[in-house]
Amino acid sequence: MDTIRPYLEADGGNVSVEEITPEKVVKLKLLGSCGSCPMSIMTLKAGIEQAILKAVPEITGIEAINLTDIDDPNAVLPENLR
Repeated sequence: MDTIRPYLEADGGNVSVEEITPEKVVKLKLLGSCGSCPMSIMTLKAGIEQAILKAVPEITGIEAINLTDIDDPNAVLPENLR
């Protein structure tokens, strides 16, 4: 997480690990601007998920408990991505 966190923080976001299930699925909560960004699915899949799986290959899956849908009318891009 420490390898990806600076990139999230640069865009006003962050992530917290909420749970690791017995099936070794990591449940994350996207925080700050990551929680309302329409690009959060890309951040999760291309960044966070890859970093976790590389560091801990025993993990079988990554899920965000508050993923913002790209079509959500309330989604807001971080300032530097507008």
